[in-house]
Amino acid sequence: MKRLLPTGAGCVQWLGAVVLLALLLAAPAFAEDAEALKARHAALTEQLGDNPLQRPLHLESRQTDDALQGDIYAVIEQPYAVVGTALQGSAHWCDILILHLNVKSCRVTSAPAGEVLHLHIGRKFEQALADAYPFEFAYRVATARPDFLQVQLEAQEGPLGTSRYRIKLEVVALDDRRSFLHLSYSYAYGVAARVATQGYLATLGRNKVGFSIVARNAEGQPVYIGGMRGVIERNTMRYYLAIEAYLSALVEPPAMRLEKRLDLWHSGVEQYPAQLHELERDQYLAIKRKEIQRQQADAASE
Repeated sequence: MKRLLPTGAGCVQWLGAVVLLALLLAAPAFAEDAEALKARHAALTEQLGDNPLQRPLHLESRQTDDALQGDIYAVIEQPYAVVGTALQGSAHWCDILILHLNVKSCRVTSAPAGEVLHLHIGRKFEQALADAYPFEFAYRVATARPDFLQVQLEAQEGPLGTSRYRIKLEVVALDDRRSFLHLSYSYAYGVAARVATQGYLATLGRNKVGFSIVARNAEGQPVYIGGMRGVIERNTMRYYLAIEAYLSALVEPPAMRLEKRLDLWHSGVEQYPAQLHELERDQYLAIKRKEIQRQQADAASE
């Protein structure tokens, strides 16, 4: 049965999910080897060491007439032996992606061409999977070396004429205790997606901002970027925080890691309330616990 797109207020609410999916995938040029990514780390020394984000992190965003792209570069205070292993497994990626408040479910299946991640993207509130939007992303580890990792997820088509979804990640060992990560997202869009996005930004998203500072007001306070680049930057940060939460929780006993990931993700987004605040902690935890329980029950019944 063909899925009908929502109209009116429902379309505006659903747009957030479309934007999220858009931002799940981006693709700038990637390093071909460990040395190239290390060179990028060296080039970003100043930005990583002193920035308003209060993290060793650099965020970029770009918009063209028919595409959006976001990139994040970050130093991870964990050895590559931990980070590289943790970010290779497809099931690990479901553990990461489900932390985002708009991801309602994630599961992995095997196909002749490789593994596939099945996501449902929906609203930030509790929602039946039948009311969310299913997407499939081909997953592959492009490179896995003792000091360098590349992971790619790809989907060729999306809603409202969007296409060429990509999520790419690369990690390199910096030394015995640190790794350098590059996460990139992109998608292509047409007229329908542009109109829907404009509707969202004129209503529910009218007060939303990103992280890039484009000016200073009369009091010297930063003026942050808005529009679609603001949307990309918010979601790029949300997914970086999901990766960070997943990696940080690995020190806990296995039975405690899920709750630790959820707690760390919410704490992370609340460090940037102007950009990322959506739900109170209790709301977020209650919704995510139900979604993850549903996901686990569905997996057990297969």
